[in-house]
Amino acid sequence: MFVLVLYSFNDSRINAVWSGFTFDWYVSLLDNRQVMEAFMNSVTIAITTAIVSTVLGTMTALAFHRYSFRWQFAWSSLLYLPIILPDLLMGLSLLLMFSYFSIPLGKMTIMIAHIAFCIPFVFVIVSTRLQSMRNDLAEAAQDLGATPWQTFRHVTLPMLMPSIVAGALLSLTLSLDDFVISFFVSGPGSTTLPVYIYGMVKRGVTPEVNALATVMIVITLILVALAEIVRRNSNGTGNNTDESV
Repeated sequence: MFVLVLYSFNDSRINAVWSGFTFDWYVSLLDNRQVMEAFMNSVTIAITTAIVSTVLGTMTALAFHRYSFRWQFAWSSLLYLPIILPDLLMGLSLLLMFSYFSIPLGKMTIMIAHIAFCIPFVFVIVSTRLQSMRNDLAEAAQDLGATPWQTFRHVTLPMLMPSIVAGALLSLTLSLDDFVISFFVSGPGSTTLPVYIYGMVKRGVTPEVNALATVMIVITLILVALAEIVRRNSNGTGNNTDESV
């Protein structure tokens, strides 16, 4: 990765030879219409995926935490399949499903695939936080006259918010970086940035590819760092809340 970042500043089109330092390859990225289109596709899909998967994953975690129902263990096991299964298998199975229902491949199919892949990660993060929360806080709020909605809004949701934000950031990162699943379910006009980078590599690795990959690395590191900060703040907030109670 260090060599990749270093050669993104190479003044030569040949990666094997260092000819000097330059920012020209980053400037050329901004002038490349196809790169910017692929970048906007990735951002749009990632933001939509993060929002929808966070809402659905949080609701699922709350349902599994509050209620007991038949085959609960089996249903929870199914939620872990997208995490365990290889991306290749998941991408192929989704492609077969879209083909069976005659759904045209495009941005919508990529969003559906990414949402299905990211929901389990949000579910795991929020479920972990729910298991460490004290139920007597919500019971105390209800004893003081709060409705179930008021209890959720003013007690449960604020305590869950750090884990919800961490799940959203993780979903955003996974969606931005995904290649295998996107490669199977993408269609005309819906090329994402990782898929576009793969096409550039097939035509020959140039410093422009290195510059684009460097941008992806920086974005990913920023999102992962934010998720880690939120996770640590979540643990600190939970401990302070327990001590104050």
